[in-house]
Amino acid sequence: MASLPKPTPVQKAWQDMEIGMFFHFDIITYAPGWNFRSWINKPDPQIYNPAKLDTDQWMEAAKAIGAKYAVFVAKHCSGFLQWQSDLYPYGVKQSGWRNGKGDVVADFVESCHKYGLKPGVYASVTANGYLEVDNPGLVNRGKGGDEQKQKEYARICEGMLTELWSRYGELLEVWFDGGALPPEKGGPDLVPILEKYQPDAIVFQGPAANIRWIGNERGRAEYPCWATVPSLDSLSDRQIALHGDPDGKMWLPGECDVPIRNHEWFWTPNDEHKVYPLDGLMEMYYESIGRNCNLLLNANPNPDGLIPDADFQRYVEFGKEIQRRFSNSIGETSGEGNEVELSLDAPAEIEHVIIMEDINQGERVREYAVDIMTENGNWEEICRGISIGHKRIEKLDKVKTQKIRLRCIKSVDKPVIIKLVVC
Repeated sequence: MASLPKPTPVQKAWQDMEIGMFFHFDIITYAPGWNFRSWINKPDPQIYNPAKLDTDQWMEAAKAIGAKYAVFVAKHCSGFLQWQSDLYPYGVKQSGWRNGKGDVVADFVESCHKYGLKPGVYASVTANGYLEVDNPGLVNRGKGGDEQKQKEYARICEGMLTELWSRYGELLEVWFDGGALPPEKGGPDLVPILEKYQPDAIVFQGPAANIRWIGNERGRAEYPCWATVPSLDSLSDRQIALHGDPDGKMWLPGECDVPIRNHEWFWTPNDEHKVYPLDGLMEMYYESIGRNCNLLLNANPNPDGLIPDADFQRYVEFGKEIQRRFSNSIGETSGEGNEVELSLDAPAEIEHVIIMEDINQGERVREYAVDIMTENGNWEEICRGISIGHKRIEKLDKVKTQKIRLRCIKSVDKPVIIKLVVC
């Protein structure tokens, strides 16, 4: 069906990665509880001192969960710049760390390459505590009203993103938290900079978005969650943002972001008890990757610049559990058409059915059911769903069978199933 939207090669490659790790580290790590919207008591750059910074250790945590990409928060709402920059005097250059010559972005990207992960960078333009800018990117603490000051802020944002996008090689993903104010309203003109330096990047939110937020920071997508939407403007409709639109004309898959410590993006002292339990992380896995989205799980390095032991251990446990549940399939097949059958060598207990469409052909399936053959030779339906897309994981109460059938009840073209897996 020619009219079905399809992913670009870059989007398809990103979706195949499935898991990424987010790294939130900032001067606020040294000033827990400080709120940039207080506009006072801005943390002195001299307190920033990750004396044991080890971005290799960060990548070891990412590898532990099976992440294929990583995103570093280079500039958050504090306004603190974690690379060498002369845009304004608030960043690592003004700190005593490494005699003012440190560059966390450079360290991060180098470690990504060393460990085989694709690097990404977060840099918000909607808020800046040091420059007293607030959502949606207006000067005077979000009130605007000063055209010259607004132009200067836009110039700073353009310079910031030029530096980040031009100095560190190819980036897999660039992250806009809350999007960006358009140039006609006083925002930075970002698209030409992106097209010049990172034309193949995955873009989260903003004027050139090619993936979308799914409406929460809990690591869980609603179901169904289609990879298509009518347009970027349609995301103002919450239901479109959450569920997508099977008849949408734009491919815009979802990314589910979540902190490892419940509701805490940055490290704070004595909060190890907030680390999500393993079963909670596994539920996120089912409700993100298993619902046609990517999962971006956060890490919060401590003031030494290291991921805390309790958090690291949970990453290891999470990665091992994913492998335990999904690395050894009992059987798998592929096929086209309204029915795809999988026969096992012998009767076996199954706990998961994993279905993947060939999204290079678009999302064709609109409703499906999964059946097993019972001991008496009859088909019995065990689950039913709506969207499949890149991946759908059905978690079952254990059932024993030797034959499984996927029935595509509704579709807009011939279904193309590249994987039907049981484990």
